[in-house]
Amino acid sequence: MEKWFNKLAQIVAFFGKSVSWLSFLLVIIICIDVISRYVFNYSAAWAAELEWHIFGLLFLFGSGYALSEEKHVRVDLFYQKFTPSEKAQVNVIGTILFLIPWSFTLGWYSFKYALTSFLIKESSPDPGGIGAIYLIKMAIPIGFLLLFFQGLILIYNQFSIAFKRN
Repeated sequence: MEKWFNKLAQIVAFFGKSVSWLSFLLVIIICIDVISRYVFNYSAAWAAELEWHIFGLLFLFGSGYALSEEKHVRVDLFYQKFTPSEKAQVNVIGTILFLIPWSFTLGWYSFKYALTSFLIKESSPDPGGIGAIYLIKMAIPIGFLLLFFQGLILIYNQFSIAFKRN
């Protein structure tokens, strides 16, 4: 069982680390877009769309990895004062009640959304926009699948801490 969870963790980490390099590319594209818009009075629809697509990939593929590294947003009103066991209980219960059902539901419906986009060969409605929009839409269910995997890993890793008997 542990081997299976380690493999899932490697997949989540691979996507998270791989997509992190897109932030550098995003900065370059934004700089070029801003310079061309304000200096040369030229703007391309594909550049703006590409910026959104790269940002979406960063967010979708990086979310599971951010959760694994505990770099996600957390409201620490009470959590910071909890014992390690209480923190693990909050993590397990929250993951079971919220993360797992929502990531599964959103992954399922976004897959149907992306599949429909693929079947009609959807492309940008803007003249000069990026074609094959269905490719970026397929990143949505993949991102939620990675988040779902990380939720399972979190439950597995935190359960023994949360409910250990003294």
